[in-house]
Amino acid sequence: MPPDGAILALDAMGVLYATGDDVGDLLVPFAHDKGSSAVAAEIEQAYLAASLGQIDAEEFWWQIGLDPRLEDDYLRRHRLADGVREFLAAAGTVFGTVCCISNDVSRWSAKLRRSFAIEASISPWLVSGDLGIRKPDERIYRQAIARLGVPASRLYFVDDRVKNLDAARQLGINTILFDPTGMATETPHLPIRRLGDLLDPRVLALAINDASL
Repeated sequence: MPPDGAILALDAMGVLYATGDDVGDLLVPFAHDKGSSAVAAEIEQAYLAASLGQIDAEEFWWQIGLDPRLEDDYLRRHRLADGVREFLAAAGTVFGTVCCISNDVSRWSAKLRRSFAIEASISPWLVSGDLGIRKPDERIYRQAIARLGVPASRLYFVDDRVKNLDAARQLGINTILFDPTGMATETPHLPIRRLGDLLDPRVLALAINDASL
């Protein structure tokens, strides 16, 4: 059984939203579709700066040669992952809090969660563009623990990238790999295929990080 007041932290891209590699699969193709002459590496570099809060969203678009007014057109390419609404409606039966730890541009994160009407179901939103730190830098997890005011052993973190989970596990956070395709290889992180699996206390018991006890 999870401890009383267990807190769930969800990744955004690849967990809340369907596309895990939003830069490679959505942003770069969009930019090229709209006429940007920037190569993929230049787009990725500008995105990295924006997702660290080093430049704002407006400057990002100008840097890749596009009008910022195209931003909402880009964001409409995102889709909510299957089962997210149903899971969030039921999550309160197991977790005291559901929050998000995401690498994203601050304004894009805010627009997406509002457009999909999930902002109120998740709090706080710990976004790299606001914090100036990206996963897997352990400082983002330390900030999450401090902000939530709980020991790491009460936090369950779900991400689709092993390197992000590895860093969190080092701090004693309970880690869960979101693997909807069931293709995960050997990993210390408990794999799940559906968010609904998190509603089963037996699944959460298997995810407990022994180093946190």
